[in-house]
Amino acid sequence: MSHDDPLTDVRDTTRTEAPENLAPHARVPVKIEEALGAAAMALIVAISFGNVVVRYLTNVSFAFTEEFSVFLLVFMTFVGASAAFATNEHIRITFFLELMGPRTRLLAEAATLLATTAMFALIVYYGAQVTWDEWYWEETSPGLGYPAWIYTVWLPLLSLAILGRVIGRAIAVFRGRVR
Repeated sequence: MSHDDPLTDVRDTTRTEAPENLAPHARVPVKIEEALGAAAMALIVAISFGNVVVRYLTNVSFAFTEEFSVFLLVFMTFVGASAAFATNEHIRITFFLELMGPRTRLLAEAATLLATTAMFALIVYYGAQVTWDEWYWEETSPGLGYPAWIYTVWLPLLSLAILGRVIGRAIAVFRGRVR
């Protein structure tokens, strides 16, 4: 496999490259997604650990742990997806990609970018509608009674971030600036 081909991007999982070296085309540093994902994970761990300790010592559970943990998990997933597209480490079947010639790889990359753009554009649209409805009808969360829109507003916002990364990747690929 030649590394001169701009669409060849088979990653070595033992590499030690920093994420910004994996996405030299990215104008917004990938470290933002890394920091947000790490913060979400740290909060999930702290909330869960605190709940286990309190439940063990008092036989009473914190009510907010599930609601916040689920939100943070979804948040972390979207932030991770954004970073994955920036660094071209999103899920794909490289076995088939390696069997393709340069033109076919370019078509596969275009199809991937198009499908991803369509999917996250739909999430932006429908996520914004759900958020608006929850805000308008003053819907509250079932566990804590917080306004439900504070959780769902992140769906379209983070989908926009992912779209930005996907579009940035598309521009870089078709200008030949990335491998």
